[in-house]
Amino acid sequence: MRAADGGTGEVKTGGNYAASLYAAREAAEKGYDQVLWLDAKEKKYVEEVGSMNLCFICDGKLVTSPLKGTILDGITRRSVLELARYNGIEVEERALSVDDIFAGVESGSITEAFGTGTAVVISPVGQFTYKDRTVVIGDGKTTGRVTQELYDTLTDIQYGRMPDPHGWVDLL
Repeated sequence: MRAADGGTGEVKTGGNYAASLYAAREAAEKGYDQVLWLDAKEKKYVEEVGSMNLCFICDGKLVTSPLKGTILDGITRRSVLELARYNGIEVEERALSVDDIFAGVESGSITEAFGTGTAVVISPVGQFTYKDRTVVIGDGKTTGRVTQELYDTLTDIQYGRMPDPHGWVDLL
């Protein structure tokens, strides 16, 4: 749990990141790159990964946790959701439990996962481990097609390599 209802989870503040440092260190000591944050109330719904919003490609749709006061409404998250819709990908904001994710990857309905954030833009996720279970997405190493397409489009707009149909870039 990174943030609780009524707290500051939806705000970009140092306290949200400072509180996560111990868990991140523990994860690194076990060989993991990031911490998967679950909801504070039921401790089963995935909210974020590290300091990033988390997205999944599930049955061809982009699925991400709904904003409900514990998840940052990040600019990169908003940009990715808008790009997905613009590219004809259906976007669904709904809670996914850890069990949903493991079952989805195992059944093949979840084919990609990635974090979004200012520092990373879009960062693919190759596997999830929870308690004593690990599930690998794809081959665990290759960036998924949709993830790569969204990354390329967003960074091409940011760097002026393609037109900005959304009015995001303000060139002086």
